[in-house]
Amino acid sequence: MKSLEELKKIREDAKKLTHIRTGEYSTKIVVGMGTCGIASGARQVMTAILDELQKRNITDVIVTQTGCIGYCKYEPLIDVIKSDGKKVTYVNLTPEKAREIVVKHVINNQVVKEWMIPEL
Repeated sequence: MKSLEELKKIREDAKKLTHIRTGEYSTKIVVGMGTCGIASGARQVMTAILDELQKRNITDVIVTQTGCIGYCKYEPLIDVIKSDGKKVTYVNLTPEKAREIVVKHVINNQVVKEWMIPEL
């Protein structure tokens, strides 16, 4: 059985995660997690994003997931949506690219144009 201190820590950690999902946010990151995305590496991309945010102690970013959006050949992909509603879709990602997007776009507001979805 857990000690009272351990249970309090678990509770605090859960509160932080809840805030990340529902609180005020500067950016929302939506990861495509349909079967096509998962097969292309979306889990690793999402893990890299969450890790980079945690490493930098960024708590005002919501990270969520969605199913297939029909751009299977561009997977793994993410949408970065700023609080002003501007959305950028990044495609063909790797965990390394995802970390760079966190630094450049989420933190420094610099869109990484070479990884954006091409004109269709």
